[in-house]
Amino acid sequence: MTFSLILILISGVSFVIYGISSFFSKKMLVEYKRWGYPEQRLLIGGLQFLGGLGLFVGLYFEPLIPLSSASLLLLMLAAIGVRIKIKDQPIMMLPAVFYALINFLILINSTF
Repeated sequence: MTFSLILILISGVSFVIYGISSFFSKKMLVEYKRWGYPEQRLLIGGLQFLGGLGLFVGLYFEPLIPLSSASLLLLMLAAIGVRIKIKDQPIMMLPAVFYALINFLILINSTF
């Protein structure tokens, strides 16, 4: 198993689960309100789900990998910006930073 495949699996599984939880989890509803985006919860969750799914489909249709990883990277950069805007503690930003880094590495490895 290659390093890129491991990163794709980690990110893909995480975003599929996170996207689904955005639809059904009461905790996520509270978080989206705290972040100031309760009306965008379904859109953002759907984009996360599709990005994760795109990474999996990209294992069979490779052009989807850079598109999906770039999209997830942008979502995570926006998430970092939201966390800064609402003055979250730096420790609360670590998951978004972690997934931004993972998707950056996937993007770099898939385009070169």
